[in-house]
Amino acid sequence: MRNKVIICESSEIVAIGLAEIINSMAQFDVVSRLDAPEIISERILSTEANILVINPLMLGYQNKDFLSNLGKEYPNLTLVALVTACLDHALLTPYHGTIDITDSKQKIINKLNEISKDDNSRGGDDVELSKRELDVLVAVAKGMMNKEIAEQMNISIHTVISHRKNITRKTGIKSVSGLTVYALLNNLIDESDLIPSNNTANQ
Repeated sequence: MRNKVIICESSEIVAIGLAEIINSMAQFDVVSRLDAPEIISERILSTEANILVINPLMLGYQNKDFLSNLGKEYPNLTLVALVTACLDHALLTPYHGTIDITDSKQKIINKLNEISKDDNSRGGDDVELSKRELDVLVAVAKGMMNKEIAEQMNISIHTVISHRKNITRKTGIKSVSGLTVYALLNNLIDESDLIPSNNTANQ
């Protein structure tokens, strides 16, 4: 199945260049280019796009709410930030991945392939996690290590790992960043709960 991509970027030069790179990939088709975010939802519906590449600067501080609503409306939508300037890290937390304006063609291709593979089996809103699994998910999303989670919940590291395996199996999400996005979109945590160490590998 080919991935259908929408690009939302105000710079026509950047949007056209990125579209050419993406269209050169066998598994991807750019189905729409937008220079404003107002009709994104409508365009996702009409094109059945499953990947949105958007410049976070176009959303400003409504970034989280806008993307959260999109995530609820289209749970299988993969969000990719097109970074063209220095941004506050908080603006990038809702995204599954990023493309930087300075990335080479091959790096962009590699990133999209990885993002697509990582999020291909993401779960929807019907995922049922136990109370303890939700607690572990929240802790992971906040950047805590397995040992810290075990100490905080007074359980063994083995039990934490077991819970994490169940979370991955039920949600289909393998990466910490993906679980963080899941927690944000499902209102399990707030951006203010995130700490810098969340970007580091969890074990």
